[in-house]
Amino acid sequence: MEISKLLIVDPIDGEYTGKIIINNGKIEKIIKTEDSYYDYILMPGFIDTHTHGYGGIDTMTATEKDFKQWAEMNFKHGVTTFFPTTVSASKEQIKNVIKNTPIEKSIKGIHLEGPYININKKGAQNPEYIRNPEEKEIKEILNEKIKLITMAPEIKGFYDVINIIHKNNTVISLGHTEADYQEFKKAYEKGINRITHFPNAIKGLHHRELGGVGAVMLENFKIEMIVDGIHTSPDFVKLIYKIKNIDDIILITDSMSAAGLNDGKYDLGGLEVTVRDGKATLKDGTIAGSTLVFDKAVKNFQKFTNCTLTELAKVSSYNTVQNLKLQNLGRIKEGYIANLVLLDKNLNLKKTIFEGDYT
Repeated sequence: MEISKLLIVDPIDGEYTGKIIINNGKIEKIIKTEDSYYDYILMPGFIDTHTHGYGGIDTMTATEKDFKQWAEMNFKHGVTTFFPTTVSASKEQIKNVIKNTPIEKSIKGIHLEGPYININKKGAQNPEYIRNPEEKEIKEILNEKIKLITMAPEIKGFYDVINIIHKNNTVISLGHTEADYQEFKKAYEKGINRITHFPNAIKGLHHRELGGVGAVMLENFKIEMIVDGIHTSPDFVKLIYKIKNIDDIILITDSMSAAGLNDGKYDLGGLEVTVRDGKATLKDGTIAGSTLVFDKAVKNFQKFTNCTLTELAKVSSYNTVQNLKLQNLGRIKEGYIANLVLLDKNLNLKKTIFEGDYT
């Protein structure tokens, strides 16, 4: 397959016009052109490492068939790789999710968000299941499918299990935490450098105690961001874009099963969620995940920050590839898997290409 008249956007090589040839699911050849005219923008396929559900499908209750259907539905939003994400749950529930999740095609791993978090920063997590980590349970749960786990560094047992988790090649992300700056710094010095849905559910910035927000601004943490205009204001997103290295920002949706559906009542980990005008909340008003879709997050980030297309390719795919050590993804480069998105000049998604085929 040949696609021509493109503005090719690679996170490393930058922007240039040209055409690509795809063969056997991979980018076989890239041919640069001198002509400045192009019909479409070509970027690496989007990667969502924090998503609880979509289109009525929920990670906690999904069957293997549901997960495969979810993967297919993601293509209409440009997502070619995703990590189904749990909420705090019992050991048996978590093990059931692991069993049902097929690690194939666009699903590259599972993200455990909890249950090893601070109950005082639970957000929309069910307090019934929040607990401290114990070595025995961690060993029972961990396997090659678990690529990411959100934990609070200040809870009892955290430092007793991090080496076990790291040996499983699982990345630890700090989140749902009341930890102060010194605790964040201690975790950072132990090799933990990722933050879950920053700045939500972490300790705020104060001039006498930097908290988690200040730790992110001062240290080289990599941060997830839900750029929906609800979890983070446009001005806050612009502030972080100016402060942080672009290589450290990772777009996510944190979407729940209501994403792609109408307003109404939904369930998240046994908690009732109301979606009104696209905003998901618990009965007490706590924000409960999102209804954000990834191509909208991409457009929002560019609108809020006026970033370059090259920077957009980093926050939507390449930075995740680097952080989670995914292979042959996130670049428009010869020999790489042809997971790509075609966008118009207003960044509207026109086509998704998965392993060399139009979806």
